[in-house]
Amino acid sequence: MTTLILIRHGETDWNIEGRYTGQSDVPLNARGLEQAGSLAKQLQGRKIDVIYSSDLRRAHQTAEALAKSSGIRILIDPRLREIHQGEWEGMLFKDIRASYSQAWEQRARDPLLVAPPGGETLGQVRTRVLEALREILQQHPDGHLAIVSHGLVLALIKVHIAGLPIETVWDHIPNNAEPETMVMEAV
Repeated sequence: MTTLILIRHGETDWNIEGRYTGQSDVPLNARGLEQAGSLAKQLQGRKIDVIYSSDLRRAHQTAEALAKSSGIRILIDPRLREIHQGEWEGMLFKDIRASYSQAWEQRARDPLLVAPPGGETLGQVRTRVLEALREILQQHPDGHLAIVSHGLVLALIKVHIAGLPIETVWDHIPNNAEPETMVMEAV
């Protein structure tokens, strides 16, 4: 059994503004840096063999805070990136709904197969994330790991481990810098 500590990156300005961040490489803001430092203190003394992180700056900055306080190595995996939001990246949620109402509704009805213009579908993200998760679990069948990533990526992992319907993924997006522990067997 592998113990996973799932951690969403600290806060960014775009989180506060209500912007779709996607794969835009936005850094942590001052509060996000504080959250990362608090997270490192909170997890100090927890058994963690290795930290896996998305390559996007906000996740990597959060992982670095944890690694610095504990001496744990970070392994970067771009498959742990957030969903690519295409043309919607950087836009406010309300503006997306107003400017792309038809695409927004289509995606809401079938997120597994419908992507934002120029972006990824939920199905594509699930495929890459679960591939990464399988490999991580195979490499650490009895390990204690931290995965620092993004809201949707971590929600996909949580839904997969819990055996919940994919349609509930939006209900499982974690808060910034709040760790959640799950246990899973390698498959």
